Amino acid sequence: MKTAIIGYGKMGREIEKILAERGHEIGLIIDVDNRADLDTRHLAEIDVALEFTTPATAYENIRCCIDRGTPVVSGTTGWTARLPELETRCREKGGALFYASNFCLGVNLLFQLNRQLAAMIDRVGGYEVGIEEIHHTQKKDAPSGTAITLAEGIIEHLHTKHSWVNDLPAAPDQIEIRSVREGDIPGIHTIRYESADDRIELRHAIKNRRTLALGAVIAAEFLCGKQGVYTMKDLLGNNHIKTDE
Repeated sequence: MKTAIIGYGKMGREIEKILAERGHEIGLIIDVDNRADLDTRHLAEIDVALEFTTPATAYENIRCCIDRGTPVVSGTTGWTARLPELETRCREKGGALFYASNFCLGVNLLFQLNRQLAAMIDRVGGYEVGIEEIHHTQKKDAPSGTAITLAEGIIEHLHTKHSWVNDLPAAPDQIEIRSVREGDIPGIHTIRYESADDRIELRHAIKNRRTLALGAVIAAEFLCGKQGVYTMKDLLGNNHIKTDE
């Protein structure tokens, strides 16, 4: 598999290591200094691109790949209000797009547990819910895409909540997401339900960026040669995932 890395920060470098470990070729690396190289000539022989950049650049990066027929995996967060536009464009052009707010397999198990717990709380009542997310100081968006996905999962199943708010006192029908930026923490997410008598918590802590990079590379392997729009639900439904080579 011949790949392009779009965004050569900490995640891009970690992805580079995983690609090499799994025997893939890196044919193109795009960063701030050579953004103009994201063109038809440079993408011509690329099987799949992995895009981890910034909220300000992700849309155009992904659109460039779709318009040039290059399958693209993206994990950039903080811009996804426009994701439906790219999904439609991808389908119209017969392209391939894989998006996830978090590529850690454990986090995606958390998403499922979160939805199940919200549904159970909805039946019994009596609990207030809040979310806390902690990330490194270089993370540019808040709340994290993972926290938003968790909030949306709760809203889908807990009928007393209709929206979320970030770092502000929440109205009774809102979920408060508290965002903390400190140190070099890859990501800690906590969902907390509290009643007058007890507290329930779901918590996931990422130990390092390798788990995110591995998930992204596995997604690229899954996407290579396909058409359509995919998410982690599609990947986790595949019975042939290999986490090591």
